Amino acid sequence: MKEKIKVAVLVENHPYDIVAFQDMLDAFEDCRCIVQPIDLFVQDEKNRDSYQVVLWYNMNWNEPEAGSVLRRYMEEHIGQTSQGVVLLHHALLTFQGWSLYTQVCGLSDRGGDHFRFHQNETVRQHIAAPTHPITADVKDFTVVDETYSIGEPDQPGNTILITTDNPSGLRQIAWTRRYKNSRVFCYASGHDNAVYADADFRKILHRGILWAAGADR
Repeated sequence: MKEKIKVAVLVENHPYDIVAFQDMLDAFEDCRCIVQPIDLFVQDEKNRDSYQVVLWYNMNWNEPEAGSVLRRYMEEHIGQTSQGVVLLHHALLTFQGWSLYTQVCGLSDRGGDHFRFHQNETVRQHIAAPTHPITADVKDFTVVDETYSIGEPDQPGNTILITTDNPSGLRQIAWTRRYKNSRVFCYASGHDNAVYADADFRKILHRGILWAAGADR
């Protein structure tokens, strides 16, 4: 049997449907997804670097304090190996104003006084990169989701995969990039089970994990 891709799934500072989210992760049969608080993950020196992918589903607003374990992890570990990074939904709002995280996610404007969220929005997802390994053979689809009034992914090196015409939030909702040695996949969708249960969303997220792990190499 082929060894499963080991995925650390980081959570903190934002509620979510725990059972439905876990059910979705368990459906990725070629992945072993281990959900854990980010503050414990960064302290777990024994296992921290053994994951092929780190999926961020936390929302830590503030830049980590100088000298903290979290900051040292961000500065000294991310991108130093081929460990992939997936930033899902509210993880895009993390570390507002911190330039290092901007380099990781490719998105400069992650909030501020103008930030608004809009729940139960109809989000038509248009596949803008139909030949990319994450989106290949996926047709346009629609989900009911939460949207964010933040900036668009604006950093050099972004490859836009999915767009939407919903005017309540960012229009470019999925993209890939590289941060040093790491593949990074960002996806603005993923609020609750209305999205977790959607077959196309699951396919995109699953493929994003595989791509971040370098499974297509």
